[in-house]
Amino acid sequence: MSLVVLGAGASPFVRKVRSFLLEKGQKAAHEPVNPFAPPDGWREISPLGRIPALRDGEHVINDSSVICQYLERRFPEPPLYPADDLAFARALWIEEFMDGGVVPILGPKLFLPLVIRPLLTGKPADDAAEAAAQEAWDKDLAPMFDYLERTLGEREWFVGERITIADLSVASPFVNARFAGFAPARARWPRLRGFLDRVWKRPSFAPLIAEDEPVFGKRAERISD
Repeated sequence: MSLVVLGAGASPFVRKVRSFLLEKGQKAAHEPVNPFAPPDGWREISPLGRIPALRDGEHVINDSSVICQYLERRFPEPPLYPADDLAFARALWIEEFMDGGVVPILGPKLFLPLVIRPLLTGKPADDAAEAAAQEAWDKDLAPMFDYLERTLGEREWFVGERITIADLSVASPFVNARFAGFAPARARWPRLRGFLDRVWKRPSFAPLIAEDEPVFGKRAERISD
């Protein structure tokens, strides 16, 4: 069966699924879908109107977390979920922490006003949008980054001794932050920043970032250590 990932490449959820497939060594086509202007019949594919969706032959699977667990069962090697029960739960929690906690702030308060809206309007973000994004980063997101820094500790990976869904879930949204001109400061979050440096260089992330950077990454040059 042929695999097709449906959704905008710049979405952290779409990127998570695509990086998951690359870590599995599985080839998949990518069909861009703009969630703000979806094609006719999109609700028949994605009942909630969200991205991504995965087409596997004649079958469609929705929601990035569901898709990744489906792909784990479909292609069990190499494993991207821990075998140990507690480690498995921990990996799912880290995924939920990012998907349900970080992304709902980072998306609408940074990526949308500083990257997407200027692309749609042809006008740069105004001072109010810049200030609101900085406030969200400093007040809302920084405590979450403190948690990630503590959770990662001295380990290479968030859970276990190899890359898992937890790591992909953390690394993907921070690409959107980077495109918005933000990155965790090395002085405050050295372990988290080092983790991102490592994961973004992997074959599962580097080509996806390079694919989107020309359109979405113009603000990345503003980042300083």
